[in-house]
Amino acid sequence: MTYTPTDYLPYDFANRRHIGPSPEEMEAMLQTVGAPSLDALIDETLPAGIRQAEPLEFGKPKSESELLWHMQQVAKQNTVLTSLIGQGYYGTVTPPAIQRNILENPAWYTAYTPYQPEISQGRLEALLNYQTMISDLTGLEIANASLLDEATACAEAMTMAQRVAKSKAPAFFVDENCHPQNINVIRTRAEPLGIEVIVRDPDTLDATAVFGAIFQYPGTHGHVRDFTAQMAALHAENAVGIVTADPLALCLLKEPGAMGADIAVGSTQRFGVPVGYGGPHAAYMATKQAYARSMPGRIVGVSVDAHGNRAYRLSLQTREQHIRREKATSNVCTAQALLAVMAGFYAVFHGPEGLKAIAQRIHRKTVRLARGLEDAGFKVEPDAFFDTITVEVGALQRGVMQAAVNEGINLRRVGKTKVGIAMDERCRPATIRQVWRAFGIQDRDTDLTADYRMPDAMIRQTSYLTHPVFHMNRAETEMMRYMRRLADRDLALDRAMIPLGSCTMKLNAAAEMMPISWPEFALLHPYCPKDQAQGYTHMIEDLSAKLCDITGYAAISMQPNSGAQGEYAGLLTIARWQKARGEGHRNVCLIPVSAHGTNPASAQMVGWKVVVVKSADNGDIDLDDFRAKAELHAENLAGCMITYPSTHGVFEETVKEVCDITHAHGGQVYIDGANMNAMVGLSRPGDLGGDVSHLNLHKTFCIPHGGGGPGMGPIGVKEHLIEHLPGDPNTGEGAVAAAAYGSPSLLPISWAYCLMMGGAGLTQATRVAILNANYMAERLSGAFEVLYRGKSGRVAHECILDTRPFAEHGITVDDIAKRLVDCGFHAPTMSWPVTGTLMIEPTESETKAELDRFCDAMLAIRAEIDMVASGEMDPVNNPLKNAPHTVEDLVGDWDRPYTREQGCFPPGAFRVDKYWPPVNRVDNVYGDRNLLCTCPPLEAYAEAAE
Repeated sequence: MTYTPTDYLPYDFANRRHIGPSPEEMEAMLQTVGAPSLDALIDETLPAGIRQAEPLEFGKPKSESELLWHMQQVAKQNTVLTSLIGQGYYGTVTPPAIQRNILENPAWYTAYTPYQPEISQGRLEALLNYQTMISDLTGLEIANASLLDEATACAEAMTMAQRVAKSKAPAFFVDENCHPQNINVIRTRAEPLGIEVIVRDPDTLDATAVFGAIFQYPGTHGHVRDFTAQMAALHAENAVGIVTADPLALCLLKEPGAMGADIAVGSTQRFGVPVGYGGPHAAYMATKQAYARSMPGRIVGVSVDAHGNRAYRLSLQTREQHIRREKATSNVCTAQALLAVMAGFYAVFHGPEGLKAIAQRIHRKTVRLARGLEDAGFKVEPDAFFDTITVEVGALQRGVMQAAVNEGINLRRVGKTKVGIAMDERCRPATIRQVWRAFGIQDRDTDLTADYRMPDAMIRQTSYLTHPVFHMNRAETEMMRYMRRLADRDLALDRAMIPLGSCTMKLNAAAEMMPISWPEFALLHPYCPKDQAQGYTHMIEDLSAKLCDITGYAAISMQPNSGAQGEYAGLLTIARWQKARGEGHRNVCLIPVSAHGTNPASAQMVGWKVVVVKSADNGDIDLDDFRAKAELHAENLAGCMITYPSTHGVFEETVKEVCDITHAHGGQVYIDGANMNAMVGLSRPGDLGGDVSHLNLHKTFCIPHGGGGPGMGPIGVKEHLIEHLPGDPNTGEGAVAAAAYGSPSLLPISWAYCLMMGGAGLTQATRVAILNANYMAERLSGAFEVLYRGKSGRVAHECILDTRPFAEHGITVDDIAKRLVDCGFHAPTMSWPVTGTLMIEPTESETKAELDRFCDAMLAIRAEIDMVASGEMDPVNNPLKNAPHTVEDLVGDWDRPYTREQGCFPPGAFRVDKYWPPVNRVDNVYGDRNLLCTCPPLEAYAEAAE
């Protein structure tokens, strides 16, 4: 479809797309808040000393049609060739049913992380399918619900191996045949932790010298080899063996578990997820059951609800960073849930026979290609391969590479005399002929009989994907209905407000989402020649410039592909700067007790010691304690990590003083960007004294959460830190992700948001976010105490409601959260940053009607609490304790002392379009005691229902 620019839309339309309340509604809300104008409210909320001097100015905002036309012109600057570069990234075919019903469906991409299991059963089942697929293919007992990318998964596997290995050796062995980006990210992660990395041929492994080792399977240049002997040698020395494996190859090849591997990692990109110039893609990790509690990331488990029915939930270390802080095993917070869901559905769509057939076709095509090259006199390596070969061409390398480009093909440069070729699902017979012509071979017969080039001993002997879900009727009608059934079990942003404090669940506009499916953005390989990615270059440079204007920083690195990765990358940048100026000994980080849980975990990952700073009674950083600890650790102070506005929802007036104290004692200031939605256009972290910040593009800048990812956490830095930013993952040092720009196929979303809103629109969004939060605080303040406010009695973009007083009546914050499900809402953030509280952030996207519906629901819940307190309701058998109620509660016997009407249709709930949770309250304790993290057999379903 071609979009023609028009200019008939009024300026305010761009703002109203993202801004929920109408001007008339805002006037009414201001009356409730008690402010004469929005300007006056902002003046009362933000201290004058932190306001930015100049307004944001990005030019005239674009209408939707103007935006789409403009994006098309930029997209056309990208040249989409058939990329046979491989190196962990491959062409794949996204089944249209999955593209339309998952990737492009707001029911899936606007969902939040499934921390509330009762309203997440659909995405939890989809992720359980994914875990089952990974566990089956790798031959290991348990898998997580995805990591960020293959390179970071390799690094996570290394640190996990160090935790679980009984060997106390100081080094980690890396197969020299690992993809370069995997090796570089492992080295980045290892250096601050004091881990020696040994990169050599697997045949040279000295198991006595290492706590663990990782091997690429197949190798980056195509080698297929059995690592059973290496695993045995490692186990003999109490060390841990890791295989990073291509899951599609595992449909044909001996699985890591059969080799004795303890951990397997890899990428599921080629399971229907477009390359996208590098991401996002779901990485996987699988391990033995014995190591389950040491595995990073999220694990979906099977439990039961209050009536004994099967129910899914996140198991074990869910959000463990917020509990264990600097002792957390990982800072992983955002995963790649949406992409994991796509990969899992790809397996459901094709089934084991279909996946095997795809793998066989790819291998046969590779064999045909190799035979044609061999018949023409070229030396092809290795002898055994799956889909990748390396061809010796000598001095002809440059000519072959250019000839391939002329044929519409990208090949991989290997050393100075070789060319790498990786075949994939999208390759056709014509592709083979194009490659042959690039090598000067004409008129070869593509119907050459293709034998296997894999040793018999390496052929997989075990079955996989045996669960009935992978054998369902694959008629598109049935597939469509299955995806719809799962989506209907969930409550996502397309149904109702998700008022999560510090997580900013705002609109992901349709026009912003559309370009990510365009082939010009979706099909570029991250290591293609730069001149083929001019559109991406233009977009990234312009978005980076806008983000610099917004933040007050000098440069942006797009490489971190989650907020937690942004924290880690920012601290690494500071550490490199300290080392470069001869102060590498600095290793103390001051972190307020109220900080995000990933903050101390990230500091630990760069080898820093966390010193916790107290909070004052009003929730602010205790300035005296901060100053005392900065002075105490002055010789070793590396920096501090603060969040602004604070996690308590207040603009602290002492922020500049905190920054000055840190700088005076030789440290740098990291300002967490999680709450940037309260600052855009009003205040810039770089002006406050920040040296580095990350931005959650998946929050403030409209990239959707996708049920727990994709995420993007780029960092902005001051001038002096620029040269210490993450390097190129393929060639440089200091890389923190597999691709140079992280997950760049998501960037059109944030860029489109900035282009359609303009500077004034972005600023107005911030102002309305603050208005909405203060409106809700005022409406609820009579029934719930708002814990923290600024000097003028205002909150920032979020507020904390204190529910602890209700404990004396037996009512917990969990009861309130589950009762909100009956009202048709996702609960606010529970028990963080203060235990027993609810933190609410409405965002600017919600209309007054939706804000009022939520407030009505909360006030009705308070009325029910009062009835329990007064004795009018039973203290145990009441709507709060029994929440949430399912549609099954409408039928059968009813022995409760309140009516079905009271239980199932509380204030706030829609009558016609009511959301019905598919399960009652989930039993978390049962799930942890009976850990089951793959799809249960049919008999288990029957047992759970009894």
